[in-house]
Amino acid sequence: MAACWGLCYGRNDAPLTKACPMPKSPTLPMLSARTLAQEIAAKRISPEQAFAMGEEAAKTREDRLNIYAHKAETLAEGKGPLRGITMGVKDIFDTFDMPSRSGSPIYDDHNPPADASVVAMARQAGATVCGKTVTTEFAWFHPGKTRNPHNPAHTPGGSSSGSAAGVAAGYFPASIGSQTGGSVIRPASFCGVAGYKPSFRLFPTLGMKQFSWSLDTVGFFAASVADVAFVAAHVADRDLLVNETAKTPPVIGVLRSSIDDLMEQDMAAALKHAAQRAKAWGAAVGKIKSPKTVEAARAAHAPIQGYEAFRALAHERTHHAEQFSAPLRRYMKECANIDAQAYDEARRTANQARKASHTLFDKCDVLLVPSAPGAAPRTLKSTGDSRFNQLWTLLGMPCVNVAGMKDENGMPLGVQIIAPFGQDQKALQAAHWLETVLAENT
Repeated sequence: MAACWGLCYGRNDAPLTKACPMPKSPTLPMLSARTLAQEIAAKRISPEQAFAMGEEAAKTREDRLNIYAHKAETLAEGKGPLRGITMGVKDIFDTFDMPSRSGSPIYDDHNPPADASVVAMARQAGATVCGKTVTTEFAWFHPGKTRNPHNPAHTPGGSSSGSAAGVAAGYFPASIGSQTGGSVIRPASFCGVAGYKPSFRLFPTLGMKQFSWSLDTVGFFAASVADVAFVAAHVADRDLLVNETAKTPPVIGVLRSSIDDLMEQDMAAALKHAAQRAKAWGAAVGKIKSPKTVEAARAAHAPIQGYEAFRALAHERTHHAEQFSAPLRRYMKECANIDAQAYDEARRTANQARKASHTLFDKCDVLLVPSAPGAAPRTLKSTGDSRFNQLWTLLGMPCVNVAGMKDENGMPLGVQIIAPFGQDQKALQAAHWLETVLAENT
């Protein structure tokens, strides 16, 4: 199938290109966090009016999309740069004023006494938590009830699917999620929003129900890259903002890896299109071959996650195993066979890959790779394939999903920009530049 591209920065009802005159997706107006903050600061709209925009979207779409695990009964206005900005929070993060169920019946009655650190940071920056978003069971693969806003017959992606779908559907301008395998970048790609997976440990995971302490990473969703950078910068109180007037293009390396054959035709075409557009707008674009030491680490993700998940859920396994889903029970049995020696060997492989990964950027500023094998699969029994995400989670590098392209059925396709560990602002700036280039009609 031939891929086609629509423009969806701040709105999802933009026309498709002439190359693929397919029917438009249902209108899904997204809310821009930056625009709302500017309008509120200028007193052109009130925080209450900003809240009402998301409330109206949820009122008309929630029966179909199932994004909320719990909706806040009241919206307390905060003070700070994110005043009036509502945020959905993935339901593995503790919230003192709402249940935190982690997608499991084991925690149906769990009401934590305090916020997770990143939630508290968001509130201190002025954000308002409007609800908890649906997650998969313990943020693993077993699907939740959320549907893709572009087509409810398709999966919205991984365990942060409620947070990504809520932004796409206009429920809230920003949200908090997490990634252990690919649950920020892949749902962002499937739902057509900006997703930012920071460098490992840049944001605290305290107060988050963890699945794998060596991999779990806090992430954020918003309508555009500039929006997600704006929110993350103020939550972290760090220099993560993008310069929207900067015109200097990055040097982009299109990665050639051992799993490229997993790309579907539409994604391969989207990746090629993104590279060609970048080159046409002045970027130096070249091919980068992944070193063998880095490629070897792809096999290390599974034993590290499995060994740690078995121990992270030790209490639940011991006292509540009958309340696990059947797939999770099977997975726990598999994880029980991963011994300390295999785990330690996988960790050594990962450490060697982290050291070798610096060479990926010898000739480029950032890497360009697929965010997923293709568009969201037409299924509700799977969250999709995370293999284009796992390595980068393991290496701890900052990743940003760049939306703006669609397949011939109008389903979003995303590509991700990856920067060296600790260079998050570089990743966000390059992703913003690419997003802008893809949105240009010329």
